[in-house]
Amino acid sequence: MNGEKRLNLTAKEILEKDFKQGFRGYDQDEVDKFLDLIIKDYENFQKEFDKVIQENNRLRKEVQNTSEQTRRVPASSMNINSDILQRLSNLEKHVFGSKLYD
Repeated sequence: MNGEKRLNLTAKEILEKDFKQGFRGYDQDEVDKFLDLIIKDYENFQKEFDKVIQENNRLRKEVQNTSEQTRRVPASSMNINSDILQRLSNLEKHVFGSKLYD
């Protein structure tokens, strides 16, 4: 990815984290339920983050393509304008002949 900060923990690391039990430790079921909620949120966050990165990359490519197309337009317009001017000149010569240049 383009220099984004990566997350310190993955959902799997949170799930597999073991805590040491103290003399008066926390209720294991309560801690597990809370960590399950964190894991779900974390997974959803990671999915959304990945979508945003993909969308950002798609938009960057689209801007680059649009920019390249914009730079090409004037060159093609000049060719068309030049062609039109040449045709007009030929038409004037044909219609008016040498009268134009007298």
